[in-house]
Amino acid sequence: QVQLVESGGGLVQPGGSLRLSCAASGSIFRINAMGWYRQAPGKQRELVASITSGGRTAYADSVKGRFTISRDNAKNTVSLQMNSLKPEDTAVYYCNANVYWDWSSSRDCWGQGTQVTVSS
Repeated sequence: QVQLVESGGGLVQPGGSLRLSCAASGSIFRINAMGWYRQAPGKQRELVASITSGGRTAYADSVKGRFTISRDNAKNTVSLQMNSLKPEDTAVYYCNANVYWDWSSSRDCWGQGTQVTVSS
């Protein structure tokens, strides 16, 4: 069993900052890519940012220059620093990790989600 536990969501004013964190625990051999997704009411879940085990990052166009993803491979954690937040960033944010439990077996794991609300 693998668990992803997120923290750091909340209410922030436009232009403010939040930092989300996610820790993976359980039967982990190694973790390939990790990422953050979000889902706003009435919309599909979308990829916000991803990072490979080697540190290569990718971002949705809507967050480039404002959000930064990082990870600590030794601790199996991934973080998302969100700056210059806008009301349209309001959503439930989900942590995702591609987890291997042996040399060849893997599956995508998800956190429970954390609410981010940007409002004055």
